Formats: sequence, C-alpha cells, structure tokens
Amino acid sequence: MSEEMVKTLVVGPLQSNCYLFGSPGAGKGVIIDPGGDPEVVFSEWEKTGLQLEAIINTHGHFDHAGGNHHLKKVTGAPILVHREDAGMLTKIAVQAGFFSLRTENSPPPDRLLEEGDTVEVGDITLEVLHTPGHTAGGISLYCPGLVFTGDTLFAGSVGRTDLPGGSFEAMISSIKEKLLVLDEETVVLSGHGPATTIGQEKIYNPFLA
Repeated sequence: MSEEMVKTLVVGPLQSNCYLFGSPGAGKGVIIDPGGDPEVVFSEWEKTGLQLEAIINTHGHFDHAGGNHHLKKVTGAPILVHREDAGMLTKIAVQAGFFSLRTENSPPPDRLLEEGDTVEVGDITLEVLHTPGHTAGGISLYCPGLVFTGDTLFAGSVGRTDLPGGSFEAMISSIKEKLLVLDEETVVLSGHGPATTIGQEKIYNPFLA
C-alpha cells in the first residue's frame, strides 16, 4: 500500500472537517464531507493533482454535505452515502434553514453504501462501518491506521443524538462495537475538532466510561 494523503479543511459556519484523502502513488482520491465552502474545497483538491473518484458523506446533514451540489457540478464525481441517509441529501436546504443558514440541496446519491461495503481509492481500500446514532445512516470509513468517524466519535466526546434519527443507545453501541475494537493506535479523524486515537478515547472519553 502506498502512503495515504490526508488534508483537513475546516469549512462552513459550523466549522466542519472536510477531508481530502487519497493515494498519491495511484493518483486517485476522494473528498469526505464537503460541508461548506465548496469553491475552497475544489481549489484545494486541484492542488493535489489527484483524480477525484468520489464524494463521500459520512451522514446526511447539511454541514457535511452542503458542498455536494457545487462539487458534483464541477467534477462529475459520484456522491456516496449510506442508504438510510440518502433521502436527507435532497432536503439539506431545509436543515440549514433551521440554523438560519442557506445551502443548496445535494443531488441524489449515485451509490448507496451499506455495512461492509468498500470504496477503492487507487491502491487503498476504505471499509464502510455503519455507525448509527447521530443519524440512522451514519457511517465511519476505515483503512488500517485511520478511521473517519463523521459525527459519531470526537476527541473527548460523542455526536449529539437529539436530532431526527438520533439515538444515544445506538451511538454508544456503534462506538463500542465498531470503533473501540480497532487497533488502539488508529487515528480518529472526526467531523469536528481535533484528531485523536482509539486508545486515547478508550481511556479519556467520559461518555465511554
């Protein structure tokens, strides 16, 4: 496996993490959670020189999918999201309105993801882990050494569960059964805030005691 490229962009009014992820050796990559500032995201993507294979949303909230419309328009890349959150993408303008914000609805997804699916990024394979709790269709994306957790697991915290489709019980089950079983050195790249590791969260995350 070639060394991965990971670039973090903090985008949109809710300061969401958008990740540019790829294999420089294979010349291919994906954009994960383009929640806002799509022109900036596209500009930064062009600097990588990689071929864009997909736009992946870890869940269907506007602050993680608000850039889908623009990026799909300018790149033609397919949009991927879990089946349970697919219907949310075409309604993200309404979601943003609840926060007195504006965004464009996403086009419908081109591929529906399920637990155990894989997304090939050149010579790197991302495994789809279904991690509901923040939303019914929340996913994490794992490859050895890294896991993108969306709004499921944060450094010292977990995702909110008071929005439609949220469940605290499902959230904790997802984290304990899908994430905490990963190698403790696995770097956790969350939907908001700094990176952490599985080992750190096992010890220090007060929600997982």
